[in-house]
Amino acid sequence: MAQTLEQQRAQHAWTCAQQGMAQHGRDYVNDAKGLPALIMNSGLMQVMAFLREKGGRHETLASHLRDWLHQQCQTPTDFAEFMQVLFTMEPRSFQNTTAEALAWLKWLRQIAPAVQQGE
Repeated sequence: MAQTLEQQRAQHAWTCAQQGMAQHGRDYVNDAKGLPALIMNSGLMQVMAFLREKGGRHETLASHLRDWLHQQCQTPTDFAEFMQVLFTMEPRSFQNTTAEALAWLKWLRQIAPAVQQGE
């Protein structure tokens, strides 16, 4: 039986939360919680550039999001290539990619604290 898109998002977020917690602890959880609001206020491209600049746990979170968007929107996982694709996307595709990022982050922000509590 095929998974629903929501199940796929949840499973991917679970795996990423486990990795993020193992590498960065509580900071990963806090970053995951704040990322949707940051994207809504500043935009996907600006936030991805910000996460890249910060490096460390921020880049881990960005790479998890790029991986999900690669699976769902066929965007590259490499930062520079990812940004180049976003620069040239049709507006509707860009909106859909941003919406997918927010839908995945909705799961991550709920799952990451649950993973943390399980440790």
